[in-house]
Amino acid sequence: MRHVNYQVSTLLALILMAQAPAEAVAQTKPAASAPGPGWAAQSAAYKRLDGLLPLFVDATGGKVFMQLPPAKTDGVMTEVLHHTLIKEGMGSASVRPERGQFGPTRLLQFRKIGGKVLAEYKTPEFKASGTKEEAKAVEDAFANSAVWAGPVVTTLGDGSVIVDITAFLTRDAWGMRDSLNRSGQGTFRAAPELTLADTTTVKAFPDNLEMDAIFSFASENPGREISNIASDPTSLTFTMHHSFIRLPDAGYVPRVFDPRTAENDILITDFSTPLGQALVTRLARRFRLEKTDPAAARSTVKKPIVFYVDNSAPEPIRSALVDGAMWWKDAFEAAGYIDAYRVEVLPEGVDPMDTRYNVIFWANRLTRSWSYGQTVTDPRTGEIVRGAVILGSQRIRQNIIMFETMLGVDKTAKGGPNDPVEIALARARQLSAHEVGHALGFQHNFAASGQGRTSVMDYPVAKIDIKGEALDFADAYAVGIGEWDKFSVNALYGAEAGLKDRIDAGAARLRFRADIDGRADSTGNPYASSWDNGADPVAEITHLMQVRRIALDDFGLNSLPASVAVNELRRRLVPVFLLHRYQVSATAKLIGGTDYAYPVKGGGAEAVLTPVPISQQSAALDALIATLKPSELVLTDAQLKLLAAQTTGDADPQYETEIFGSRMGRSFDPGVATETAAEVTLSALFAPERLNRLAVAEVRDGEALKLEAVLDRIISAVFTPSVATPMEAEAARRVQMRTVLMMARHINGVALGTTPGAIAGRNDAVLSPVAAAVVSGRLKALGNKLKKAKSKDALQAAQDMWLAELIADPDAMKSLLASGRYDVRIPPGEPI
Repeated sequence: MRHVNYQVSTLLALILMAQAPAEAVAQTKPAASAPGPGWAAQSAAYKRLDGLLPLFVDATGGKVFMQLPPAKTDGVMTEVLHHTLIKEGMGSASVRPERGQFGPTRLLQFRKIGGKVLAEYKTPEFKASGTKEEAKAVEDAFANSAVWAGPVVTTLGDGSVIVDITAFLTRDAWGMRDSLNRSGQGTFRAAPELTLADTTTVKAFPDNLEMDAIFSFASENPGREISNIASDPTSLTFTMHHSFIRLPDAGYVPRVFDPRTAENDILITDFSTPLGQALVTRLARRFRLEKTDPAAARSTVKKPIVFYVDNSAPEPIRSALVDGAMWWKDAFEAAGYIDAYRVEVLPEGVDPMDTRYNVIFWANRLTRSWSYGQTVTDPRTGEIVRGAVILGSQRIRQNIIMFETMLGVDKTAKGGPNDPVEIALARARQLSAHEVGHALGFQHNFAASGQGRTSVMDYPVAKIDIKGEALDFADAYAVGIGEWDKFSVNALYGAEAGLKDRIDAGAARLRFRADIDGRADSTGNPYASSWDNGADPVAEITHLMQVRRIALDDFGLNSLPASVAVNELRRRLVPVFLLHRYQVSATAKLIGGTDYAYPVKGGGAEAVLTPVPISQQSAALDALIATLKPSELVLTDAQLKLLAAQTTGDADPQYETEIFGSRMGRSFDPGVATETAAEVTLSALFAPERLNRLAVAEVRDGEALKLEAVLDRIISAVFTPSVATPMEAEAARRVQMRTVLMMARHINGVALGTTPGAIAGRNDAVLSPVAAAVVSGRLKALGNKLKKAKSKDALQAAQDMWLAELIADPDAMKSLLASGRYDVRIPPGEPI
């Protein structure tokens, strides 16, 4: 293997040598033998299943017995991969477990000690590939995890043993109880009397064993989300699936991780590594993909990668998921693999839990939430044994609601580029491709949208054009795999020959910014943003505010299907009123922003630290300040009358999650809507990390955009607004109040999120001493100015005095902030 910055040939040889003994054990199958006399009588009524290991199912007694090979001299009988996932879940992504969700994959060893069999999880990430003495020393140095021990039921004539593994199956190996207790939905305890192995679903195949266990958990204080779902929320029952998987053979060739290619990785620490070489190696996660003709530039493969779309997904969604997932075929073809990847609908009667199938699960949930790409990975080598995806059913419906609100319901199901259903299906295709990308071994690339939509691994937001005075969604979502995706498939799965040159060239041509740099609005890489569009964030937010204005001007009864309660408009308002929220984040990253990448020595462009030009930072600041204009934060009187509508009946949890809060009881509160939109911009502008970067940039470069200037421009715009109506004047006051509280919060170190539903706080983000001093000085100056203000508007004068008194009394300010009295809850925007 030729690869930059790693001594790969030696490393891979050592890895493959070290695998051999463990794999030899895993391949050992019990020889056919006559059972002992006692076992023959006991098991006469049991169902025998022959596979990776023989199983005996006692349906009457509710037990599962396993036949293990004869023990070696050290007592080890066999090693397998053990994997768990959820078969029947909660129906809520916020309260897990949920259907199809993977638990950990571990290297499981069965060892005979005296009259018992011990099940242990090993630690293959720590190893020594040198002498057997070195290997034994490392094995002794790092603790295994013994998780179960059971008595030998009987020893057969060939030395193999029978054990009752029922108690192993009914261990909470997935971590369901802990997950429930972390959800904030009550305290749950295991209910062992309601926990049992499911003897009706046991399956055995040559390379894997599949079986289920039913678990129950009890609580005296179940939370609201659980109470909305469970018939009896004090008792929750789930089904956990176990897979015992044969260890992959030694033919797999690991590939060393390269940080420039968006691969996912595992860490291997090899204590036999020669001095002068890295002790820790990162191996990329990937499927085994072998050409039938290794010497050919293009070849068919020995075993293609096949993903199966859950047949429970309804049409036309199912076909959209197949179409989107199939986009990856072009990337594998471009890398030289013929018919190496395909997507099919899961055949009727096939168990989607079966390890042999890569499945795109269709998950029905109470509310919308994230989708996931998951892998079962050999912890020794990084080989992906199985990939799976979870797609939530509510997301596509949320998209339809958003598009109907902007385009009008009269276009729904009419066909064409502006049909909300067709746009949502286009998004579903992209989402299917995105999550399968994770299951193939790839990270996000949050820079793709700024380079011509080069990757399905970015988070895409609809690209909305304006034609005349109408919105046009003809190019809402990209179709097909991107250039970055073709490059990353070639880098991860392509031929070893010429790999370094291909990665060097691709990394120089295509931009990649990872999840850690792109997700939070406080990060400072100008190219790393999610849910954004275009190469120029300033131009895009200006455009998006125009889109938002058109959508808001048209917002009304035509945003609502017939016979639906008018009160539903409150839910449909939010995605339009906050349409700009993620482009705000992308634009804010320009302020104090600096570009950097993930170079390796010898790959070129090792020293990349490029500040955003001051002119671009200044333009970004102006564009963000423009989102705080009072005229952008108010609704018309006609719209407020519609939003005042009430309804009856039981509450819909999805509706309640999606609406603005209110300080006016059941009434729609336009002031809170204004504050929420303002908070989106202010939280991005005043992110402590951003203010700290501005302070440092000023020290390093006297010509840099200064923190003092940024604060002065924000304060000036917020406290000398242009208002045309009393409603705009009230919106201006709300923005002023939020600005003062935002500055004071960071000075006093009071985290957000002190009240239920408040926006998440940055508990670990604090102002640097210099930044704190500058912000504190500007806030005090503002307080003095407000104290002297003599507004003719009585409401404005009252607020000016209130804010001035708070600024002058730090203890009162800190107490107010800590109380959470004026926190606002920003309704969820992502996932879109």
